[in-house]
Amino acid sequence: MHIVSGRLRGTRCLARVPQLSKEARLRLKWMDYYQERRGNARLTCRHFDISPQTFYRWKRRYNPGDLKSLEGRARRPRRLRKPTWSVELSQAVLHIREQYPRWGKDKLVVLLQEEGWGVSTSMVGRILKRLKERGVLKEPPRNGVATSKHRHPRPYAIRKPRDYSVRHPGDLVQVDTLDVRPLSGMVFKHFTARDVVSRWDVMEAHTRATAATASRFLDTLQQRLPFQLRALQVDGGSEFAAGFEAECQRRGIRLFVLPPRSPKLNGCVERAHRTHTEEFYQVEDFPLDMAGLNQALRAWERTYNTIRPHQALGYLTPQQYLLQCQKRKEDVSLM
Repeated sequence: MHIVSGRLRGTRCLARVPQLSKEARLRLKWMDYYQERRGNARLTCRHFDISPQTFYRWKRRYNPGDLKSLEGRARRPRRLRKPTWSVELSQAVLHIREQYPRWGKDKLVVLLQEEGWGVSTSMVGRILKRLKERGVLKEPPRNGVATSKHRHPRPYAIRKPRDYSVRHPGDLVQVDTLDVRPLSGMVFKHFTARDVVSRWDVMEAHTRATAATASRFLDTLQQRLPFQLRALQVDGGSEFAAGFEAECQRRGIRLFVLPPRSPKLNGCVERAHRTHTEEFYQVEDFPLDMAGLNQALRAWERTYNTIRPHQALGYLTPQQYLLQCQKRKEDVSLM
């Protein structure tokens, strides 16, 4: 233990100066360590992991007779900019802001200039800030009025859990609808279901998108999928609620619904809509009656699933990919 200028040095002396802040106590340890190492600044900096510039700056400030010299200095500017606006202008800003409490400085400056005030947007912002700091200007309380659409709770559908694993065909099939307008004033609903793993698609057209037509598409989907359907993912459209939701529950199919305004989470089926638009609707001379259109869609569906190579599958068709999956499963069972 060392004595410097009549004061105890070392860690024990810290108990005698409780008025020092935590930062000042740490800096005092720097100085004690520096003295104990015979003025080795480089060793002190390495030991406390500080830069030489920082250490020497505090060493210059340090006065062993006044430990308060290790306290941080106030950073408040010595000279503060004084308000350059008049009391009348401040009152004018306050009056207009109270009249239009949700308008910002950009709108307020226009109204002030119309009243003959030569003021900039930045100055209006500074006046508003000063009025709030003084407590003169207070934001109006919200009245609790809700304007967002009320969403009824879903009795069966849920958000897809984060830990839900999608590894095999049928683990997750995304379903969505597409508006097709072949002629002016004519519109019909194209239903697409895409298996996320195998990229197998099922398509069907209906005149309307309702819970009843969505339920009929569910029949088609289970008939045409070459594997078991375990889970569906849909958006919040009304066609995928009510009867459709009840039908999924009755059949034991898990139903996941997307959060609002998040179509990217259904990216596979969204991409399928683009493919079917570019490679079928924009190039084929398809019938306009539902029976003929669905017959043409069925032919395109077979082409899509059994002939068209898919880049995402290593240029295999969905049918070839499923055959490979089946072969791998059989090889594992024989081992």
